[in-house]
Amino acid sequence: MEKWLAMKLTKEIVPFIIVAVLIFVIGGALGGMFVKIQYLEGKVSGVNTAAIPSGAPTQPQQPQAPTSVDVKVTAADPVLGDPNAKVTVVNFSDFQCPFCEKFYTDVETKIIKEYVDTGKVKFVFKNLAFLGQESKDAANAALCAKEQNKFWEYHDKLFNSQKGENQGAFAVDNLKKFAVDLSLNGDQFNKCLDAKKYNAQVEADIAEATRVGFQSTPSTAVGKTPMIGAQPYEQFKAAIEAQLAAAK
Repeated sequence: MEKWLAMKLTKEIVPFIIVAVLIFVIGGALGGMFVKIQYLEGKVSGVNTAAIPSGAPTQPQQPQAPTSVDVKVTAADPVLGDPNAKVTVVNFSDFQCPFCEKFYTDVETKIIKEYVDTGKVKFVFKNLAFLGQESKDAANAALCAKEQNKFWEYHDKLFNSQKGENQGAFAVDNLKKFAVDLSLNGDQFNKCLDAKKYNAQVEADIAEATRVGFQSTPSTAVGKTPMIGAQPYEQFKAAIEAQLAAAK
């Protein structure tokens, strides 16, 4: 009887022991894989964050705005509106910057409708392309489109095509496709973009932003009044109205 019970218990318990061992082994293997993946992710993350200076703040500090600016507008700058308008608004933007897209959507379009289209303001665009190679390539592409009198159409296309910083949205092939979408002369545009023809102008715009004290995007000069960030349209409207009143 005892022998029979022992055999029965053995038959019932052994399968559970085998299952438990298998769970332990598989669990250990999966745990090891998880640790390895975490390690590899940490290595990648470490590479990506290595450029951050030791002791740097985790949150970006708001740049101190200049109190007055005198931005130089050149014949090479894209200008929208009456060249003899009483007030000049100069916007420094990066085509990859999400707050620049917000400025474009919420502010720029309203300035154009209310003040540029009515002849009161001329709107000037300058590139402050600092978010990576795709920013500079997009800036070059927009200026290549300017050669064919389609800067503003291309400018709109870029802001409406944002998909994150340096994620391929403004890869060269996509920039060339945008030109096709806008019915530009493809050969002329592609040669211009491949040659990075307007690198010097893009760098000159960046230097001008630095000279007047603009350190972030979007940064805008309403006359000599600096406006930092995508502030509510009402604040830009008030600044423009003040400049128009002073120009009378």
